[in-house]
Parts: sequence; C-alpha cells; structure tokens
Amino acid sequence: MSTPVLEARGISKYFADPVRVQVLRDISFALARGEFASVVGKSGCGKSTLLYILSTMDTDYEGTLLIDGEVMGTRTETELARVRNEKIGFVFQFHYLINEFSVLRNVMLPGEKLGRLAAPELEHRAYEKLRILGIADEALKLPNQLSGGQKQRVAIARALINDPLIIMGDEPTGNLDKKNSEVVFDIFQELAHTHQQALLIVTHDPDFAAKTQRVIEMEDGRIIR
Repeated sequence: MSTPVLEARGISKYFADPVRVQVLRDISFALARGEFASVVGKSGCGKSTLLYILSTMDTDYEGTLLIDGEVMGTRTETELARVRNEKIGFVFQFHYLINEFSVLRNVMLPGEKLGRLAAPELEHRAYEKLRILGIADEALKLPNQLSGGQKQRVAIARALINDPLIIMGDEPTGNLDKKNSEVVFDIFQELAHTHQQALLIVTHDPDFAAKTQRVIEMEDGRIIR
C-alpha cells in the first residue's frame, strides 16, 4: 500500500463564540494518489471548516493530520506555508486573480513564491498548464478580459503550477453555469486519471458530486457516509 496523500485521524474542532461549541467530531479518512473525492452536506455542517484544517490553514484542532505521510501538527507556520505551496493546489468559488497582472503572471505566482524554477522555465510551465486547460491563447490578457469560466480555468492552472500532490476545492463550480461546471469537472477528472493528482472538492452541486469516485457526506460535524 502506498502512503496516502492525505490522512485525517480523529480530527475535532471547537469554536468559542462565546460558549464552546464543537463543529467537527472525530473526522477520520484517507485520500490516495489519483483519487477524486467530493465532500457534501448542508450549509453549516462543517465542510469548509474541515477543508481549512486539511489545507493546514487552521492549526487549532484536536487529532492528527498527515500530508504525504508527514504529521502537520508539529510544523512551524513557515514550514506549513511551504507545504501548502509545494504539495497543495487551491481552487475556490471565487478565482482571486490579480487584475493588474496578466493571466500568465497570475499562473506563475505560486511558482515564483516556491522558487524552485528559473523564470524562463516557470513561464514555459505556466504556458503548458494553460494549454492543458485550453486557454493558452489568453495568456497575455488581463483577468477582467476573460469570462467567468475562463477565469476559473486560470485559477486551476495556477493551482497546478507547482505540480501539487493534492488539489483542494471549495465550491469551485459555485459561480459557474452548467456547461462550465461540466468543463471544470472534466478537467479535474483528467488530472486524477492522467496526472494521478488527488482531488478533494467541497460542493453543493449534487450532479458534480455524483460523478466523483467517492462521496464523503457530512452532517453536524461528522462524516456519516
């Protein structure tokens, strides 16, 4: 058995506002390389809170989180920032592109931060990611010159620039019409099948979830299926 890309062991989370409320209860599951999983459940059931912990952005939890077989709870914030940049790609409901930068530069930004590749090589890689997503012709445009579906594809290209082990999405099709949602789904499926990247996608879209390899259903802070 290969090491899971991501593993949660008994993760619980509390908010104090002003009384102590438990929002996640003993969450345990593992995600393998190339596995495409969706997380579903009603609003307020803890999906986004869980994703925030799994992405290492929230470190205030009980239990153990492993990414690529390594425990995250003992890492410094600097070390966690590097794990996020190197091993996790993020795609959100809102694309968070920088309008002052070209599409190409937006895609390159996480690679510049990681500092593993020289600028010409990074630019070449960014073009490759845009080509895979069918939007290389838009590389020199500004984000505000693109449609909503194109912007989300740029956001996916940006998430892929450092060849992460896992792609995490928080409602990545939430602002897209049916046609563009299907395009994004097909891209994700291709990433899992061809590039063996793991995907963990929080979604309210039952059609999207039904097509994924695995559905993780949450209710009241627990995994029920």
